Amino acid sequence: MLTSNLSSKLSLNQFLRVNLSASFFLAIALYLCLLGLKPLNAQTPINHKTTIASDQQIPRQIVVKKFDVVGSTIFSQSELNQTVKSYLKRPLTLPELFQARSTITKLYTDQGYVSSGAYIPPQKLNDGTVQITVLEGKLEEIKVVGTKRLSTDYISARIETAGKPLNVNSLLSALQLLRLDPLIDNVSAELSAGIRPGTNLLEITIKEADAFNVSTNFNNSRSPSVGTNQRSIGINHGNLLGFGDHFNWEYANTKGSNGFDLAYGFPVNSKNGTIKAVVGGNSNHVIEDPFTAIEIESKSRYYELSLHQPILLKPTQEFALGVSLTRSESETFLMNDKFFLSRGANEEGETRISAVRLFQEFIKRNEQEVFALRSQFSLGVDAFNSTINNNGEPDSTFVSWRGQSQWTRRLDEDFLLLLRGDIQLSEGSLVPLEQFRIGGVNSIRGYRQDLSLGDNGLFVSTELRIPILRFRKFDGLLQVVPFFDLGTVWNSDDVEIAHATLPALGVGLNLAMGDRFNARLDWGIPLTAIETENNSLQEAGIYFSLNSNFF
Repeated sequence: MLTSNLSSKLSLNQFLRVNLSASFFLAIALYLCLLGLKPLNAQTPINHKTTIASDQQIPRQIVVKKFDVVGSTIFSQSELNQTVKSYLKRPLTLPELFQARSTITKLYTDQGYVSSGAYIPPQKLNDGTVQITVLEGKLEEIKVVGTKRLSTDYISARIETAGKPLNVNSLLSALQLLRLDPLIDNVSAELSAGIRPGTNLLEITIKEADAFNVSTNFNNSRSPSVGTNQRSIGINHGNLLGFGDHFNWEYANTKGSNGFDLAYGFPVNSKNGTIKAVVGGNSNHVIEDPFTAIEIESKSRYYELSLHQPILLKPTQEFALGVSLTRSESETFLMNDKFFLSRGANEEGETRISAVRLFQEFIKRNEQEVFALRSQFSLGVDAFNSTINNNGEPDSTFVSWRGQSQWTRRLDEDFLLLLRGDIQLSEGSLVPLEQFRIGGVNSIRGYRQDLSLGDNGLFVSTELRIPILRFRKFDGLLQVVPFFDLGTVWNSDDVEIAHATLPALGVGLNLAMGDRFNARLDWGIPLTAIETENNSLQEAGIYFSLNSNFF
C-alpha cells in the first residue's frame, strides 16, 4: 500500500477557470507530489539544485479504499459512493483516478448542473482514502433590464431559486414561468461566466405587459326577478404599487339591482403565494309581477380573506393549497320592514354566515390541452354573531364539499372541445346563500337564471367551438358553438324541489376580436317543460354577452 505526500500548491483558481477540465495540469501536480516535489507557483522559490527522483520512486498505480466526496448539497453520500464504486479496491492509474473525479462531475452535468464540477485537491493519502471536492456553481449576479413599473426584485426572486446551485433546467423552467406571468409580455436571458470560479452572470431582459385595464360588459345573465339585462364596468390593475400586487373594482346593475366588488391582493413569496382581501355588496328589488306591489327587497354583503400558495409550480403543472375566511350577511324587507322570507333566516329576515374554507387547485397544460381541478371544503362556524337555529333549520354550522373541473382540448386550429363539471355534497341542510344552483347561462342554458336550488347538486356540460370565419386583419374569429348541458339538485332533508333535473341542448355563436372585444350569443332549448311568462329573452332560452377591454 502506498502512502504519498500530496502537498501540492497548484492554484485552484487556474484549474477552475477552465471549467474543471484541465486534468493534464492536475496530473502533473499529482505526479510531482508523488515524487515528493512541490509544483512551482508564485510562492515556491526556484532551486536549480532540485534533485529528481529516480524511476524506481515514481508510483505507477495506487489502490483507493475510499473516496471522501465533500462539498455536495445536491446528492447524498450514498449516491456519490455508488457513482465511484467501480474505482474502489483495485489498482488505479492516474488517468483512472481522474476518471473517478469526472464521474462525479458527469453526475452533476447530467442533472443540469453544468457549472458544477469535482476536483482532487492537494492532500495526503492516508489509509487509501482520496478526497474529491465538489464546487457547486451558482449565480453571482442577476441583472434585470427593461422593467418600467415592475420591481426588479419581483423578477430576480423568481430566478434565484434556480441558482442555488445553478441548474439550467430549473433556470429554463423559471424563465418559462415568467413568460406565463400576466405582468410580463416577453422575457429573454443571457448566461455568461462570472468573475469567480464556479459562478455565472445572468442578464434578463423583460418587456412588461399592460397591467391596467378598464372593461365593460352588457349581458342578460341576471334573474328576471330583478331584471335580466345587466351592465357592468370594471377597473383592474395587476401591478398597482409595483411589486406584483393587484387591485380590482367592479360595479354592476340591472333595473332592480346594484352591486359592487372590491379586491386587493399581493404576493408574499417568490412561489406566487398570494394574500387576497375581497369585499362586496348587493341590493336587489323585485320588479317581477305580481310581486312589485309588495315591494320585496334584499341586501347582502360579503367579506373574504384568503391565502393561496402553490406547492408544485412548473410551466406545465401547478398544484396549490389555500384557505379562506368568509363572512356573508343578508336581510330581506317587505314594504320597507325586515321580514322573514328565506329559509334559515331569523325572525327579522337576517342571515349571518361565517365559514372557513380549505381549497385545492390543480392545473395541467400543454400545447394541445388544459385540464383544471378545484376542490373546496367549507366548514360553517358559530363566530361573529352568526345565525344559529335550534329548531332544525339550516344555519351557520354546516359542512359541505364542492368539486369543479374543466378540460379544454384543441382539436385543430381554433377548433376546441370544452368539458365542464361541477358537484356539491352537503352533510345537512344549507341556507340559500350556500346552496347549489342550476339554470342560466353559466349552468343550464335554456332555463331562467337560478331556477332550482338544492343542498347538493351536479352539473355537466360539453360544447364544441368550431371556427367558421376569420378576420386576420383584425385578429378576429367567429365560432359556432353546439352544446349540451345537464344539471340536477337535491336536498339533504325531505324538502322537495319542483324542477330537480334540467337537461338542455343548443347552439351559440362566439365572436372574438383579439383581447379587446368578445361577443357571445347562445340559444338553449330546454328538454324539460317549464311554465314561464316569456317576458324576457332569457326565459326564451336566448343569452347574450358583449365584453370590451379598453387598455
